[in-house]
Amino acid sequence: MTQKPAALAVPVESRILFLRRQRVVLDSDLAELYGVTVKRLNQQVQRNQDRFPADFMFRLNTKEDQILRLQIATSKKGRGGRRYPPYAFTEHGAIMAATVLNSKRAIEMSVFVVRAFVRMREMLLKNRQLAAKINELDRRLETHDTAIQDLIEAIKELMTPGETSKRKIGFQLPPGKT
Repeated sequence: MTQKPAALAVPVESRILFLRRQRVVLDSDLAELYGVTVKRLNQQVQRNQDRFPADFMFRLNTKEDQILRLQIATSKKGRGGRRYPPYAFTEHGAIMAATVLNSKRAIEMSVFVVRAFVRMREMLLKNRQLAAKINELDRRLETHDTAIQDLIEAIKELMTPGETSKRKIGFQLPPGKT
């Protein structure tokens, strides 16, 4: 049951979240992708803690967990939901998780996870480049607008008739001698 990368990459990309200024995948999503239970994934992570430094994986704090529960509508504690906040895996942590799980599906899926992270990085870079170009265009238009406005003002000044001279042209007699 091999799936095409394009068909699989979209669900993987949709599971990538932005937490603590990092792109991460939650343990529940990673376990689903790798075809194992969350409990199994977390057991393997605990057994291999030396392979998961802080920049590979971290546990969500209470506030992050609460916000996430509200966003994805998970059940409350004591009602069948999780007892502990989930782990968040960075790109490197997701790859390392595949190695500690050591299943064929986990290894295959890690390739898709890596590709999804790379695709996300490329999209963010393109968005930054596009934003920079829009800002540059906006600055250019501002300078062009002021130059055009100055030109229009100069044309208006040339078009308005100046004050007409009250002096008559030609020979004039002094006042009172007609």
